[in-house]
Amino acid sequence: MKISVICVFCGIESTIEVDDYGYYRWLEGVHIQDALPQLTSDQRELLISHTCGKCYDKMFGEDG
Repeated sequence: MKISVICVFCGIESTIEVDDYGYYRWLEGVHIQDALPQLTSDQRELLISHTCGKCYDKMFGEDG
């Protein structure tokens, strides 16, 4: 399944392809890294907080 998510900071839309079963497991409360281990940390963060990797790095990275 494809999930479209818009970053709440920069407004850029990203589409992430996820495993249906894993996605629903995450929605039911399984930790995202356990339910969707094939996703990158940036993709997981985008699903969780609607913050893209670039914006996350600006806010919390070593340079931010």
